[in-house]
Amino acid sequence: MPRRVGKKVAVVEDLVEGVLAGNRRQIARAITLVESARLEDRIRARELLGLIAQRETNAVRIGVTGVPGAGKSTFIDAFGCLLVEQDHKVAVLAVDPSSSKTGGSILGDRTRMAQLAMADNAFIRPSPSGTQLGGVARATRESMLIVEAAGYDVVLVETVGVGQSEVAVAGMVDTFLLVTLARAGDQLQGIKKGILEMADIITVNKADGDNEVAARGAARELAVAMKLITSDPKARRPPVLTSSSYTGKGLAELWEAILEHREHLESTGGLAARRARQQRDWMWSLIDDELLETVRQTPAVKAMRAELEADVMAGRLSAVEAAQAVLAGFARSIPSTWLG
Repeated sequence: MPRRVGKKVAVVEDLVEGVLAGNRRQIARAITLVESARLEDRIRARELLGLIAQRETNAVRIGVTGVPGAGKSTFIDAFGCLLVEQDHKVAVLAVDPSSSKTGGSILGDRTRMAQLAMADNAFIRPSPSGTQLGGVARATRESMLIVEAAGYDVVLVETVGVGQSEVAVAGMVDTFLLVTLARAGDQLQGIKKGILEMADIITVNKADGDNEVAARGAARELAVAMKLITSDPKARRPPVLTSSSYTGKGLAELWEAILEHREHLESTGGLAARRARQQRDWMWSLIDDELLETVRQTPAVKAMRAELEADVMAGRLSAVEAAQAVLAGFARSIPSTWLG
């Protein structure tokens, strides 16, 4: 047993060394490890994160969400290329919808970020959202720590979509960016309360060609709407800009707005407070994940799971009764399984 444990530690140390050296293959392996639900991998992932979390970074964390059809991936492709040209190292954590059959990513964002994917100073990682709400993958926070430790100073987190359940990403980034379109009033009406109140910056995308005038008009209307979000005259009002992934127009101004927002956070103490809240939320997220996985992997629960699921689906047992049976089975097994 000691030799086996020693081998595991050595593997984790190798991964950490590779991540810190910026080795793409090792970065990908490290993210795969923290995404794994296997007990053995989760133990190794905790070791890896414990070593990586000791390093302080000053990366800019940006969450990108948007209305359907806003072109988030194409936007990130163009925006990321601009940042790479400015000598930034850009990591994109693109959260894809999960296949109900395989559990894997459906959209494959690398295919929609072709230019950025070829850049030496860019790293793109599509991950399935799985059963997570909030438009983020289960291990998005952990993946952010890994790419930041690898030296990426700008981290873009692209969510699945936008809506009331898609705001979790705002709880793990410094700047929450909403990408929208001209003539998207009906879509925005349905998400205003859930998203506009949380947006730090808004950009009306696809502001090019015949659509440029409409995009500028939409930006003006949104700017007026943002004034109504808060009655506090001293509160910061999120800027509303226009951008084009096709021509690149407005992308430099958008980056300036992001830097200004970060400067605002730093000068008011908001960045430190935001990062502190993120650490607290991450703590409870890890606890939730560990508890759920521990329950699932308990021998007593595994032994009854298939039969209980079949009974519930056949209507012989209610979901409430089945849940109580699972929890009772878990409670009986706590002394032998709780500490792993």
